[in-house]
Amino acid sequence: MRRRTWLRIGIGGAALLALGGGTLALVRPGWSAGRLTPAGRELFAAVARGVLAGTLPDRAAQPMPHARMLAAHLERLQTTIAALPAPTQQDIAELAAVLLHPLGRRLFAGLATDWRDASPAELQATLQRLRISSLTLRQQAFHALRDLTNGAFFAGPGTWEAIGYPGPRPI
Repeated sequence: MRRRTWLRIGIGGAALLALGGGTLALVRPGWSAGRLTPAGRELFAAVARGVLAGTLPDRAAQPMPHARMLAAHLERLQTTIAALPAPTQQDIAELAAVLLHPLGRRLFAGLATDWRDASPAELQATLQRLRISSLTLRQQAFHALRDLTNGAFFAGPGTWEAIGYPGPRPI
């Protein structure tokens, strides 16, 4: 094959990927107009259940405290993401779009079950696969999801009691 043919194939493939990625974000975005969409809340709630397993109250045993703590976490997460620079918000929106699409969830994250239906063990296994992947992009996705989740969760004074932190000392 000639070099021009390879260039055409490369340019055509890149255009197809760009079009496909843009279409994913339109189909089921996770972040739009400075807010988490319902699908984005579903995704990040599932990530929180995986990352914060053992810290969140048990969903089956204590449904109300679990739901309240998760709702407060999602509000802090939304505030955290909104405070980030626009390019970073765009990166988070693109990651959420990929993870919310069934093919992205299955092929990129390796999760067969829908995010809301996945058990904490399935979510933790998915996050672990991302963490130890040989692909740097998957590792970066893991670190972004984990860091956003931990940062937003532990920033709230209401969560300090759950981990035995008395809060900052008065000055």
